[in-house]
Amino acid sequence: MTNANCIRVLSVDDHPVFREGVGTIINYQADMSLAGTASNGREGIEAFRALRPDITLMDLRFPDLSGLDLMIAIRSEFPDARVIVLTTFEGDMHVQRALKAGARGYLLKSMRPQQMLDMIRQVHAGKKCVPAEIASGLAEHVGDEVLSQREVEVLQEVAAGHRNRDIAAKLFIAEETVKAHLKHIVGKLGANDRTQSVTIAARRGIIQL
Repeated sequence: MTNANCIRVLSVDDHPVFREGVGTIINYQADMSLAGTASNGREGIEAFRALRPDITLMDLRFPDLSGLDLMIAIRSEFPDARVIVLTTFEGDMHVQRALKAGARGYLLKSMRPQQMLDMIRQVHAGKKCVPAEIASGLAEHVGDEVLSQREVEVLQEVAAGHRNRDIAAKLFIAEETVKAHLKHIVGKLGANDRTQSVTIAARRGIIQL
């Protein structure tokens, strides 16, 4: 296959060893080539502008900005950009946010290299790809009550180890209101208590620890 027909891939990840591994796998394919790499969001935007890759592989978290912000920035400038998220975050909310931001595929770093290569080819062909194991995680929470922005804020404070009184003071609400929010949070997440609520919310990507 000529270079003109190769699928040109940009890899954006802040782990050098991982970037190098991805690059080696891609360059070993007859129909792909590594167009370039970037280690953070700022470099990612600059690399995309300079290289105009066919496919961009990116993580969801960088030292300078989130992968979602990077994806939105790239797609606002280049609406046809085809981005595949390649990350360790498997929570359903992480996946939902990425797809909403315009990701054409979602992969976990624990998946086999062949899955990554297959997805690159499928997304390059114009398809959207979500592996069955990730899709089942999304389906599991379809119809679940969504936490309000205020409930997420309260739970984030609980995760930081703050007491109800401190949370109330920080968010400028009454302590009784914090307790009411926590009751709703526990119910919506199907948890037994506030501690389990934090565990569930962190796993699903609703809050960050």
